[in-house]
Amino acid sequence: MPDHTTPDAADKGALARQVFGQRAAYYVTSATHTDPQVLSRVVELAAPQPGDLALDIGTGTGHTALALAPRVAAIWGLDLTPEMLAEAEALRARRGAANVAWLLGDVHSLPVSDESLDLVACRRAAHHFAQIHRSLAEMRRVLKPGGRLAIDDRGAPEDPALDALLNELDLLHDHSHVREYRPSEWAAMLEQAGFVVDAVEPYTQHRPISTLTGDVAPEDVARIYALVEGMAPEQAAALHLERKEDTWYFDHHYLLVGAHVAS
Repeated sequence: MPDHTTPDAADKGALARQVFGQRAAYYVTSATHTDPQVLSRVVELAAPQPGDLALDIGTGTGHTALALAPRVAAIWGLDLTPEMLAEAEALRARRGAANVAWLLGDVHSLPVSDESLDLVACRRAAHHFAQIHRSLAEMRRVLKPGGRLAIDDRGAPEDPALDALLNELDLLHDHSHVREYRPSEWAAMLEQAGFVVDAVEPYTQHRPISTLTGDVAPEDVARIYALVEGMAPEQAAALHLERKEDTWYFDHHYLLVGAHVAS
């Protein structure tokens, strides 16, 4: 199975640093990234233990790392963007989490020894990875036998037309986007990387179009509106498109994944 890369995949990291450097402060209080229900389920899937050494990949401003911190011995949050880690450190200090530290690094080449971790988490980041299979291989490499992986990310429906539509909308929202994957793709990719898949849990959130248009160039905002307002009737029905509060709302797709390394 080939990686879902684009012709400019080598530039995606630099673009992600630029985009998320500009948006870093927003992620500290973002309702999506602080969502207690989803964070709680990520923690459940991760099944943290008091002696665990853990890594949160694409930690952003540190919400997942800080949610796991009270339940593990130590956790490192890794991100590509210095501005994100600066916000994460300020949040860590405010919460007094002494067992959390931050790493500046890239998921495609994790600065971590082989089989040194008990737990890896990755939340709302994988759709930015330029080489998803290499990323998953790195997660597998650093986990001990019996180690656990918990992922939460934007997802795509199994329907090809809806898959294409949602991925195009996300790319217009953020040009560092690579691909959000279908549940079946996640199961296949994890198995190929050497994981045992424990759970693949798709879910949706009914959200306003403004979640895609904030801090976005006017030409991309116009294209986002054109795609949403031009949905075929069957697409609009499948995504529960509706007009309320003088704006468009529709279903955004996500999924949670739990897996482990065989002992």
